[in-house]
Amino acid sequence: MVEGCVCGSGRPSARCCDPLLAGRPAPTAERLMRSRYTAFVRGDVDHLRASWHPSTRPATLSLDSHVVWEGLTVLRTERGGLLDDDGVVEFRARCRRASGPEVLHEVSRFRREGRDWFYLDGVHP
Repeated sequence: MVEGCVCGSGRPSARCCDPLLAGRPAPTAERLMRSRYTAFVRGDVDHLRASWHPSTRPATLSLDSHVVWEGLTVLRTERGGLLDDDGVVEFRARCRRASGPEVLHEVSRFRREGRDWFYLDGVHP
């Protein structure tokens, strides 16, 4: 039985986020954002760092192993398509910490350079 990708796209992981986490370029900003969510779920720091724009990438990145990611909802996208060089993705990601459930609400900016999309930064409305 093939399960859907944890990013909530409805596609099997092998045709969704797995290729991106293995190094294939994301075709859109939304697909990159979904792969980054999957990387948080799986604890894949390498993908998170590689997909972060060099101008805003932190020197180090560590993940809280006690956070359990429970779901992603994409609220909207602006630009970020095949012919764009920038894009915005607004999302909510649900997680559970020792202190209880939380929701991360972010409006993320992305930039494409060549054929690669990068996460630039985000704000929390």
